[in-house]
This record gives sequence, structure tokens and C-alpha cells, in this order.
Amino acid sequence: MVLGTGHSRVEGPAKVTGTAVYASDPPPPGTGGRVAHAALVTSAIARGRITGFDLSGVRDAPGLLAVFTHREFAGAIAPVRHLMAGGYVNSAHRPLDSAAIAYAGQIVALVVAETAEIAEAAALAVRVSYEEEPAAGGFDSPGAETVRLAVLKDRHADVRLGDADAALAASPHRVEARYETPIQHHNPIELFTTRCAWEGDRLTVHEPTRFVGAVQHGLAAQLGLDPAKVRVVSGLIGGHFGAKFALSQHTALVALAARRLGRPVSLVPTRRQCFTIATYRPETRHDIRLAADAQGRLTALVHEAEVVTSRFDPFAMEGADVTASLYACPAIRTEERAVRVDRNTPGPMRAPPELPYLFALESAMDEMAWQLGLDPIDLRRRNDTATDPVSGKPFTSRPLMACFEAGAAAFGWARRPPRPGALREGPWRVGLGCAASVRPVKIAAATLRVRLAADGAAEVAAAQHEIGNGITTLLAMGAADWLGVPVAGVRVRLGDTALPPAGISGGSSTTTSLMNALALGCGQVRGRLAAAATAPGAPLAGRAPQGLRLWEGALVAPDGARLPLAEAVRLIDPEAVETLAEFVPRGGKPDALQALREGHIGLTLADDALSWAFGAQFAEVHVHSETGEIRVPRLTGAFAAGQVLNPLTALSQLKGGMIWGLGSALLEETVLDGAAYRNPDLAEYLVPTCADAETVEAVLVPDPDARVNPLGVKGLGELGVIGVNAAIANAVYHATGRRRRSLPIRIEDMIA
Repeated sequence: MVLGTGHSRVEGPAKVTGTAVYASDPPPPGTGGRVAHAALVTSAIARGRITGFDLSGVRDAPGLLAVFTHREFAGAIAPVRHLMAGGYVNSAHRPLDSAAIAYAGQIVALVVAETAEIAEAAALAVRVSYEEEPAAGGFDSPGAETVRLAVLKDRHADVRLGDADAALAASPHRVEARYETPIQHHNPIELFTTRCAWEGDRLTVHEPTRFVGAVQHGLAAQLGLDPAKVRVVSGLIGGHFGAKFALSQHTALVALAARRLGRPVSLVPTRRQCFTIATYRPETRHDIRLAADAQGRLTALVHEAEVVTSRFDPFAMEGADVTASLYACPAIRTEERAVRVDRNTPGPMRAPPELPYLFALESAMDEMAWQLGLDPIDLRRRNDTATDPVSGKPFTSRPLMACFEAGAAAFGWARRPPRPGALREGPWRVGLGCAASVRPVKIAAATLRVRLAADGAAEVAAAQHEIGNGITTLLAMGAADWLGVPVAGVRVRLGDTALPPAGISGGSSTTTSLMNALALGCGQVRGRLAAAATAPGAPLAGRAPQGLRLWEGALVAPDGARLPLAEAVRLIDPEAVETLAEFVPRGGKPDALQALREGHIGLTLADDALSWAFGAQFAEVHVHSETGEIRVPRLTGAFAAGQVLNPLTALSQLKGGMIWGLGSALLEETVLDGAAYRNPDLAEYLVPTCADAETVEAVLVPDPDARVNPLGVKGLGELGVIGVNAAIANAVYHATGRRRRSLPIRIEDMIA
């Protein structure tokens, strides 16, 4: 068996030797002529109207090809709904459609020239005049509009279980506090690039995206094209973690420019522009009220949350459904609200709702443990549950406490004294903190093509994306196991709408969906070969087809009889056996495959039980007693996520997520000035470096779960980041006795 063992990435050599091809790399031959280069001009105000353009410093620039504004493109792009509202785009706002300004950093002009340098210089020389209006930037800003999610989103329902307010009033132990998380921006090394080329009425787009189907169908809808005439290629992606989400606002602009100029156009935006032309994690705030009896059993939980969104999209990440179902509690009330402001639309960012929502709940649980005089792990143990307290449905598996036990042993939790400030190492105050990590399992319909040639070469092809999670390697490993060929003999083709359609690469659903589709496809190939080999007059006639297996280049019967693969394949076709696998998960909608083919999002949650992945995060924090400097010398996480198919890449993902969680706790924050971002670059937007993450350890906890899906896979890409921020904040309290309920925690918070 190859699956279940550690295997290095099959695309790794290309990445580390520089031969891997990304979307903004030089175009391949035959893309329709010499590529022109585009640059963006973005709005300097947050709300108002454009009153004019001064192009006097641009017109005579050598190599300038065109300057496109709303005067050229108004009405050229049809409206399309947001992906999460049944459409295709990451924002329904259409730049260059009118003179109206909806947010700071909005695209107001597209400059195209012979070289990127000329285009960038010309874009800087464009002068735009505005008529400015007051803008609402965030929470409590004049003009901000607060809307209940139950009104904004049709399918949202706040939780009402028992009488939480009465239980709070009657309880001897209560925690009532507000927790806040800041704006955070994706900063993938690969920027949000686009290259568009036309051949007659056919459009080819090279763009890093995690949903080529949405880009294909969304562009077709925007530009009035047949989707079959739009091809989207997204090879290896240089990071996204929620960004590069669906169809971007700038893609249609580049496509229009390429059509009007009659040549391919490439756009590589600046890092600063990526803060407003793409999505981000919005700020959130949470009012948590917990009540417990003297034994530490929760008697009430109230979670009221607010999250910022734009004025023009019904998008807001909801997460109180997870916090409401995590622990046993007889009285629960949640209410979630969206605050609509004059900013660009936010979007998913790794562990979109769980990261901020669990920070609030797991911090409050720590506060309750201190109030009760209980070990924080013991408090969670007393409130563990095998069933969802809201719906009464069972969990398909519930290894939360197994994760805490494994993590505590690996971390050395037993040395933690039950008193803040008791541990010291010289001038450093030492604190230990923990928190839970949970993530509902998502799965989607998936298709892929499996081909097994007579010479033993295998191919797996799907439009799905290699986002750095290692799905290319997993597909090669699975095909090797299930077709009886070596991993090196499997070719994996991904990231192209010319291949069988694929859903979004997100929600930790890629492995759960695609690997189950692969198992189905390989089973179909084996079944066809076995049926042909055991037919009357065939070499293995008289044997039961279901007893045959593919192994080391042959069909092998239980009695040891072997039929070489080449001969078995030729019983069906001279060259190869091929099948198109179509996987629909349990609970999937009847039209799931059709929705997939049409580029619609189709993530599914189990409806008869709760299928979650679990983890426990532990952090050791050092706070300097004089300077307030905060260091995190150790992070330990223990995770249970069903069957782990490649422990090597799984541990890598988990550790990477934990490091990002450290950034969420101590470093990452987009600073808002009015309604504009003031630190949109990697000089002032702080991200973790190797020096910030000294020792990071991830432990895999067994979690057999035959009910979650046929392979028992849960997905773990987002599990590693969840709960780290709370564990660090809880450790800061243990070190200093200071409770920080707002992120990020900085030096000034320790010395104030």
C-alpha cells in the first residue's frame, strides 16, 4: 500500500528547480501574438464620483497602447451574482461600469502598453479628479448599516435552544465578555495575475484560481459568450488560502482589453492593489456569555457576533452554528449580524468562520475554567458530548478529548501550575495555554477521468487545482494503489477547463471529494478488466470477477493465476481502458453533477449526523517582564481528521496552519484609516517568519470514521490554524494575569 504512508510531492522537483509554470510566467507559444501588459489605476477615495481624468502625462508615452476607463467599458460587462448567492464572482461590483466610487482601491482605469514597465509608469501618471462623499469604514462608523444574517441570507437561522437568558441569570458562575478579531489580508507570494488571449471568438484565460469552473461560466455570462468557448487554465498556484476565490473583478477587464487590441494582454497587479482587488478576512466582534454550575457543566451559552461586509454583496461568513454545537449545553442562543460598509467585499480566508468564532468561545472557556478553579482541559472534558446539543444528531466520530490527551502528553501540560505568573525563566514570564480546534467536514460532487494503458502507464485528469495542498501527489498515490502501478507511472493532469469539470478547491473539501471520485474511477477500470478477463473463453474464465485484483502489472486471481496487464487491457481496447468517474456524496443534491458542470459551488454537509475534524492546540508563551516582548517558543497540536492518506504532506499542512495561527494571534492586522487600508504591503503588514516559530509539532490522532464518506477522509487543510490564536491568548494570561480579548496581541498590550 502507498496510501497511508509518507510520500514526497510528485510536483516538488519542478517547484524547487524553478521549472514549474505559474499563471504569470511567460506565455506558451501560440497564444495569439506578442503579449501586451496592463496596469491598474485605483481609486484614492472611498465613496463618491469620478469627475474627470487628466491623461496629459500619458498620451505621448512611447509604447502606450490604450487607457480604458468607464467611458470605454460602461455596459460592456453584464451583472453576475456572487458565488455564494448562486453566481460566479467574488464581488458583484463592476469596476469601469460607471463614474461611481464604492470603495477605496476600486479599479478606475486599465492602462495597456508594450511592456509592464511602460504600463506601470503610465498608470502612475494618470490623474483622476473626484467628488468625494462621506464613507463608512467599519463598526460603529456613521452610515454603517447593521443587518441580521437571517435577513441577509435566506438559509441562515439563529439558534434558539431553551431559555439561555434565564439560565444565565440563575447561574452562580458567568463569563460575559466581548472578543474582537481584526481585518486580515491574504498575502500569497504569487499575485492575482491574469492573462487573456482571443482566437476568433474563443477566449483563453491563464489565471491562478481555485475554481476554474466559476471563472469559465462567470466570464461567459459577463461577456455574452458560450461557456464552451471559454477555456481557463490554472496550473500550479503559488498560494491562495481562500484568496483567488471564484471570478475576480479584473479578469473581464483584461479580456475586454485583449479583444479590443487584438492581442493577448497580461496583468500583474502590485502587492498594494491586491489588498482591494481581491478578498480578505473582515473584522469581527463577539459578545459571549457563558454560565456553568458548580461542577463546571455549562448551563447557558449566548454568542452574538458581528462581521463586516460590503454594501453590494450578500456575503458574510457565519460561524455561530459551530460554537453552538461544540459543547454540551441545554440553553443556547445565537445571533449573527452583518455590518455593511463602504469597502470591498470580503471572502473566505483559511478557516473562514472558525478562526475568529473559536477564538471567542475558546477564550471564554478558558476564563470560565479560571473562575471555577478547573484545569481548562478538565472543563472541556466535563462538557464533551457525543451528540449535537442543538439538533440532537450524533457526531460520526468525536475524538476531541483524545486530541487533548495526546496533545497534553506531547506538550508537557502536566507541568502547568494553576496560577498565573508562577512560571519564569529569568526575566521571561512563561505561560501555557490550550484551545480546541474543530472544522465541519465538507464534500462535493466530483468528476475525473482515469486511463490505464496497456504499457502500465496511468493517467488521472480533472479540472481541479493544485493549490499547494498536495492533491497531485495524493491522486498519484491513490491511482498507484488501486490500479497496481508504481507512483512514478501515474500522470496527473489538473487545472484546465478542458478536463472533466471540478468544483472549488476550498473548505478542506478537495481531498474528501476528489479521492472518493478516484476510488470510484479506479474501481470502474478494475471492474471492466475483470469482467473481460473472466468472460467465457477469456484467459481467466470461470473465476469470479470480484475476486480479481490489479497488482504489479497483472490481474491476479485468488488462486494465483495471473494475466499480464497488457493482455487484459487489449481484451477491451488495443491501447487503454478509460472511464469517467462521477462521484456524488451521500446527501448530495440530485442536480449536484449538473451544478458542477455549470460552475456553481456545491459543498455539502452531512444531514443525518455531524461530521467534524477535531484538534487540540497548545502554546507556550514567553513575555519579557520589562519590555513586554512576546515570544512563542513552542506550539503543539494534536489532530484527528479521519483517514490520513499522506502523513508527510498532512503534517506539513498542519504545521503551516499553526504558524499562520501564530500570525493571527500576534502579528497580522490590516490597519483601517477611515475606509482605506493604510498598511497594504509586506513591509508593514506583519506575517510570521521562521524566527517567530521556533518549535512547531503536530501529532496525528487515529480517527476511524466509516460513516463520514466511503474513504473515511475528513480533510485537514484548515484544521491546523483554528484555535491557535485562543491558545496563545490563554497562555498570555497564564504568563501575566492579563486577559487580552482583542487581536493581535502586541507589546503595547503587555506594558500598558
